[in-house]
Amino acid sequence: MEKMARVTTALGGNTITGRTMFCHLDAPANAISVCRDAAQVVVAGRNIFKIYSIEEDQFTEKLNLRVGRRPSLNFSCADVVWHQMDENLLATAATNGVVVTWNLGKPSRNKQDQLFTEHKRTVNKVCFHPTEVYMLLSGSQDGYMKCFDLRKKDSVSTFSGQSESVRDVQFSIRDYFTFAATFENGNVQLWDIRRPDRYERMFTAHNGPVFCCDWHPEDRGWLATGGRDKMVKVWDMNTNRAKEIYCVQTIASVARVKWRPERKYHIGTCSMMVDHNIYVWDVRRPFIPFAMFEEHKDVTTGIVWRHLHDPFFLLSGSKDSTLYQHIFKDASRPVDRANPEGLCYGLFGDLAFAAKESLISSDSNRKPYLGDRRHPIFFLRKPDLTEQFENISSGLSVFQTNVESSSMDWFVETAKQYALAGRPLAELCDHNAKIASELSRYQVAQTWTMLKIIYCSPGTVPPANLNHSMGKSGTSLPLMNSFNMKDITPGIGNESRMERSKGESRSENILMDPATTLINNDENEETEGSDIPTDYLLGDVEGDEDELYMMDPENPHTEEQEYILPQEAFPLRHEIMDNPSAPDHLQDKADSPHVSGNEAETVSLTPVESISLISISHALYENRLPSDFFNPIVRDMLHFYAEQGDVQMAASVLIVLGERIRKEIDEQTQEHWYTSYIDLLQRFKLWNVSNQVIKLSTCSAINCLNQASTTLHINCSNCKRPMNNKGWICDRCRQCASMCAVCHHVVKGLFVWCQACSHGGHLQHIMKWLQTNSHCPAGCGHLCEYT
Repeated sequence: MEKMARVTTALGGNTITGRTMFCHLDAPANAISVCRDAAQVVVAGRNIFKIYSIEEDQFTEKLNLRVGRRPSLNFSCADVVWHQMDENLLATAATNGVVVTWNLGKPSRNKQDQLFTEHKRTVNKVCFHPTEVYMLLSGSQDGYMKCFDLRKKDSVSTFSGQSESVRDVQFSIRDYFTFAATFENGNVQLWDIRRPDRYERMFTAHNGPVFCCDWHPEDRGWLATGGRDKMVKVWDMNTNRAKEIYCVQTIASVARVKWRPERKYHIGTCSMMVDHNIYVWDVRRPFIPFAMFEEHKDVTTGIVWRHLHDPFFLLSGSKDSTLYQHIFKDASRPVDRANPEGLCYGLFGDLAFAAKESLISSDSNRKPYLGDRRHPIFFLRKPDLTEQFENISSGLSVFQTNVESSSMDWFVETAKQYALAGRPLAELCDHNAKIASELSRYQVAQTWTMLKIIYCSPGTVPPANLNHSMGKSGTSLPLMNSFNMKDITPGIGNESRMERSKGESRSENILMDPATTLINNDENEETEGSDIPTDYLLGDVEGDEDELYMMDPENPHTEEQEYILPQEAFPLRHEIMDNPSAPDHLQDKADSPHVSGNEAETVSLTPVESISLISISHALYENRLPSDFFNPIVRDMLHFYAEQGDVQMAASVLIVLGERIRKEIDEQTQEHWYTSYIDLLQRFKLWNVSNQVIKLSTCSAINCLNQASTTLHINCSNCKRPMNNKGWICDRCRQCASMCAVCHHVVKGLFVWCQACSHGGHLQHIMKWLQTNSHCPAGCGHLCEYT
């Protein structure tokens, strides 16, 4: 830190001197506040509550406010504020819902002054009135704001926002009676402390919780807000309706905002998660920070400018248990490292590229851009001479695409016609392959076909039927070749198998023994349900074929026959047929392990001088090969489609395969694919398909998307007041609010109404009415229109 610059600022009679420095804290900080003379800073957290003196080269601990042998939860602070008029007065918001004031002028070690225990949940924010010494305001997780007079033991006013928890409260610097409150539902409310019954103004500022707000120290009507939607917005409150005048897009949720002193357009921010840096933005240039402080190693929880009239010193506390003083001269300037190029896709697939004129002026192939051939999409902003930013001339190159080639009709049709659930896997794959083929997406169709072969091949034998054991030993033998003979004595095959099963428990290498031959008579019904194996190996047979095939079925051989096959092959005496039809006796016994749907080739052997039939089946692959053997290949396939931009295929396969492939892909990647696909569906207004994808998704973070923002706020059609209670009766006018204007009964299901006159009723009744009438059925005379 010694290389950092030293800065001296003269403020009236005071002089602030310092450099970039830090000190280690005993625990993570939740909030910090600075005293009026900028000489001390208080740091508060769950396990820390200390005051540090800000010296020229270091922070020095001055006072530890956590005293006592058994510190209570009153010392566990979510927020802290130092009064700007009384240097001995502090206030903290405790995590147990208590608001505590501290008097540093007390002679005792315990500086605790007053306790206010009216809040029922955690207090998120406390704020002193800028000019009134004894007025303190608090906002809590219970949805209430309370105003305290420090001369009394209880609150003097309670403000109910009729909403969710309060995240921040701030008194207006210029308006004595006004304060702003932010809520978790995205609303901002302005209150007059003289009227605790109703807010003066309310508007929706962010899409999600609003975590912080700050009034501009110079402009009376400017209010800055920050929320979970990663935006900082500046509102002009001087008009009848709150007007958004600036918007800054950050990269993470905004936890704190603080206007920079003596700089009208500069505002400091820090994030609630992910991003550890502190940014200072010029709101007129919202796309890149004006300055950035990168010292913290964990989330920054509190920022405050050291003095109300000094723009060069910034103090910050963090979860990394450090307290920093930042000097503006040591801040990094992201604009100095930014690339002076821009790249963007247009609505119709055109690609625009902007760069310095000097970089692309040498390109002789450039042609003048005559504007978009469909409608103009480029608008040149006139330079503002009052801005402090440098205006750099740049050249714009536009690469146009063919309109037909960029059509997304295939995406829409595929989304509408794909089947993702409700059928067996094989049918889903066949259906989706057919849809893809009809849309000329042959690679996708082939992929669905391969998925069917991998995960639901008809040749897969159920485990209950895979009884390929030698006798009763349980040793599994995969089906290699099988043959069936008619008119063979049942006893031969059975006796030989029974005798062999007594001592054999060998593994698959048995199949490779050419000396082993098993014979079975398929006509013997007694063997079909037994444990005796029904798969055999065909090897070379020694001796005359007539002795093997023309046995007398009425005089079976009682003696055990051992067939030993020689190593050398015998010449073929039959014709090999490529794809003959299966014999009748095999088709009748489709449940037998002999018959398999994935048998690709069948060879029929017809020996000379014999009427016996031998059928040999060759399996395409091993029946025992598990389906998850191909999971890595399917995973790579999904990544391939996602990288090619076809996130529709990736998400659809994830849903169809479900648990078969889910474990192969990490949760974050799945969520990214689903989110991208849902976003595309909603852009094309495919709301039903989008909801189906959310419902069927294998990602828990996606399943809850259609369970949020399901509340519909309605007004009574009679008195026009909000319907606060659940039900159909308005609690103000005591009238039934959802009466059908046609049948005059309560609508308990789907309700349709005219947005102009607020009258409506059952969907079918209104549709039937409008077929013959154009005026409102309630008799108000309005010409209702329904879309």
